Amino acid sequence: MSRLFRDVDGGPRCPDGSVVCIGAFDGLHRGHQALVRHAVARAHALGLPAVALSFEPLPREFFAPHAPPPRLLSPRAKAEGLFALGVDQVGLLRFDRRLSQLSADAFIAQVLVGHLHAREVWVGPAFRFGKGRSGDIDTLHAAGREAGFVAGEIEPVMLDGERVSATRIREALVAGDFATATRLLGRPYRIGGRVVRGQQLGRTLGYPTANLRFGGRTPALSGIYASWVHGVGEAPRASVSSLGTRPTVDGVEPLLEAHLFDFDGDLYGRRIEVEFVAKLRDELKFDDLPALVEQMHRDADQARALLTTDPLRVPA
Repeated sequence: MSRLFRDVDGGPRCPDGSVVCIGAFDGLHRGHQALVRHAVARAHALGLPAVALSFEPLPREFFAPHAPPPRLLSPRAKAEGLFALGVDQVGLLRFDRRLSQLSADAFIAQVLVGHLHAREVWVGPAFRFGKGRSGDIDTLHAAGREAGFVAGEIEPVMLDGERVSATRIREALVAGDFATATRLLGRPYRIGGRVVRGQQLGRTLGYPTANLRFGGRTPALSGIYASWVHGVGEAPRASVSSLGTRPTVDGVEPLLEAHLFDFDGDLYGRRIEVEFVAKLRDELKFDDLPALVEQMHRDADQARALLTTDPLRVPA
């Protein structure tokens, strides 16, 4: 049986019971980590599998398909991060019209009780679920008394007097405040994916890039950045990265383009992660390609200086 599941059709997945934690888990920040680790600890204590339950697309993406809100983490990275935190199974339930119309009570009966045989269900602060967001921790408590499971809500994780949240992280990223984003996430912010072929324009201009697409998702930041690229050799590679739609060449689709300094190799098809260190500037539309190249030279020089002279920015 696969450890990752998308649907709840068929028989019970955990016939002997499970401990379930539920959330969007976008970013897998310190608050999410606390919830997942608590559920994993409870599962170990009871000798049951730990199940992390989330949704793909995220509900907010489903309800705003033409203007999806910014996203911190890809589905693959989310699943990998949840497994790394110790869960035994990850459910990325397909959030479609059918699931969006499922009442809170029906979700409990079909998913938590029927499919997962939940013995304990853990959620974060102010968690809501079911059609119209009608379900909450009180709904879980009431259903648990009838169905035989225990529900609990973990305490919020606080930082600088405010709850750690994906909203705070997105705000920090937009502001270029990567130090705060790192503290909220518990790790530096990275975007990962498989390198795809682009228009080869960067190579023509003297700046070949490793390109990552977002598959219709909206990235949480845009602009030009000093960055480290992980996944090319044992040590991260210094780079300058552009994340945006490339207005100078009339681009439309968001694209992450990372130019690795002093590197000449084929990265197509390889999975890499781009770690953002400092924002250099916003994305701009230039009058012509020579003006763009001049600015690219300045960006590269600035990124090199940041990554080679500031010891706080050198990765361990």
